[in-house]
Amino acid sequence: MPRMQDSSLTVKPAAEQQLEQHRAELTAYCYRMLGSPFEAEDAVQETLVRAWRSLDSFEGRASLRSWLYRIATNVCLDMLAGRERRARPMDLGPAREPVASNLNALPEVTWIEPIPENALAPEGDPADVAVAHETIRLAFVAALQHLPPRQRAVLILCEVLRWKASEVADLLGTSVASVNSALQRARATLDATDVGTEPGPELRDEDRELLARYVQAFEAYDIEALTSLIHEDATQSMPPYDLWLSGRDDIFEWWLGPGIGCRGSRVIATVAANGSPAFGQYKPSESGSGFDPWALQVLELSGGRIVELTFFLDTERVFPLFGLPPRLDA
Repeated sequence: MPRMQDSSLTVKPAAEQQLEQHRAELTAYCYRMLGSPFEAEDAVQETLVRAWRSLDSFEGRASLRSWLYRIATNVCLDMLAGRERRARPMDLGPAREPVASNLNALPEVTWIEPIPENALAPEGDPADVAVAHETIRLAFVAALQHLPPRQRAVLILCEVLRWKASEVADLLGTSVASVNSALQRARATLDATDVGTEPGPELRDEDRELLARYVQAFEAYDIEALTSLIHEDATQSMPPYDLWLSGRDDIFEWWLGPGIGCRGSRVIATVAANGSPAFGQYKPSESGSGFDPWALQVLELSGGRIVELTFFLDTERVFPLFGLPPRLDA
């Protein structure tokens, strides 16, 4: 998407650069609000365009950063008005049997979509960076979508970005008491989802070894080896399908049944997605030559095992976002 291309604007390069330096952190904020990197990019673009148009009237009563967050919040609230929340398959119903007849594709607007970690700006000291990464994890972003949009904004601004209640009240044009009340309700909702903002551990050497063994075993379709890598209570989902699987046995039953076409796939590492390891998966082409894109695999690790596998199947949209090639040669 072209940036800063409104021909009706004559913005000085210094002002343009000043606005542009906030793009990455605004993208992270809008992503948490909207659950889609594509919508977040649109929201940030609209935010910066509105800011350019209003630069002459910006009197500096607030910091430029606060002013941009005010605009971005209003843009996101407008985009969220009157629409259903984005979700993950496990948010929409119980796990079902691993049979093809349980596959039901739902529209793209239904799903939380992955975002590459390099699209987001870390903020502050290492502890804050760790919290920032934890709060873009798929489960946390999905939990945020349970909140009404204004509560969502309050919680992100207060809990993730560490704004004071008075600053958030000024941004939203409300009272400190209202902000504190909204924050209390938002925390209660998140507590009920059992998803917190505590940072998870960084990948250790043994985790990287686990991932390397997973890639090798998946490409070989070695179920015995995969059994030692995937937790017995692991889950798998495959947006845009609403079917999700609970337990390693059901996952393998799928892989050896309806998902058998994945045998012989190639898997290549890419930039982390939502703070988790991610891989591009390419299935053997039906043409008999090379490998066609199939899924962005996002893996969650815990206790030395893979505990969650999310296969994002909309490769036409997602692979370019992660810099993955459109296909692999033989």
